[in-house]
Amino acid sequence: MSNGQWYPPEWPDRIRALAAGELTATVPRRAATVMLLRDAAAGTGGGPTVHMLRRRTSMAFAGGAYAYPGGGVDPRDDDLLVGWAGPAPESWAQRLGVATAAEAQAIVCAAVRETYEEAGVLLAGPTAGTVVTDTTGADWEADRAALVTRDLSFADFLRRRGLVLRSDLLGAWARWITPEFEPRRYDTWFFVAALPAGQRTRNASTEADRTVWIAPADAIEGYDRGELLMMPPTVSTLRGLRVYTTAAQALEAASAQDLAPVLAQARLEGEELVLSWPGHEEFTKHIPAGGAGGGAA
Repeated sequence: MSNGQWYPPEWPDRIRALAAGELTATVPRRAATVMLLRDAAAGTGGGPTVHMLRRRTSMAFAGGAYAYPGGGVDPRDDDLLVGWAGPAPESWAQRLGVATAAEAQAIVCAAVRETYEEAGVLLAGPTAGTVVTDTTGADWEADRAALVTRDLSFADFLRRRGLVLRSDLLGAWARWITPEFEPRRYDTWFFVAALPAGQRTRNASTEADRTVWIAPADAIEGYDRGELLMMPPTVSTLRGLRVYTTAAQALEAASAQDLAPVLAQARLEGEELVLSWPGHEEFTKHIPAGGAGGGAA
């Protein structure tokens, strides 16, 4: 294993089936994920660390891989009653490359909601210039659990708490679409955000068996050594974060990031199957005729 790139063994057969017209591509579900950053302690000289979780090996999609908190859009995330602060949904629609403000609101809401559901961190506050500092306690946990089960919409949660979503605390960073031959597909927007003062992360996700705060460079070194399993978009975004010395720098840089969607392509070159992600040559795979992959390669 040369590195920790997630590569399911069934992909070659699925790619061939798709090329032969024997497989119908699944429509990707819209999703959002957040790279939550925390600055190093004063005087340590280190750069920011990023919060990551390790998906349980039993998970059908990306089992055992390190990723960021995130998940799919809830149909109610475009609720017109959601409390909102920061750039308007219309502005987000232009940035995210979607047609309507409602679509953009749903994606941004998913990013904030999923971060709270999976990490216990809430990018919202009582006013447009404040953010909650403590989300611990039985009442908070009851609301978080109700969000997870979809018994409570995010709009109702914010209204109950007297809070507004702080869209200005997010920066859109990248967009990746799960390959057409994968049975579980997501059209995912990656965001960057700083851990709000006073809040702490925790492993609140039933899909993860471990969480870590890790420097992007250290995570990449672990991946390059084959010790940390990751999907291409995770690797790509971590490589992009390495150059920043503070979370604020990364947030400021988000507006210049390219949000053109990245979608894997598969082609036959003679008897060899070539899998590639345009613009990201390091992830290219060459699969001999009749060959199959492993969990990572």
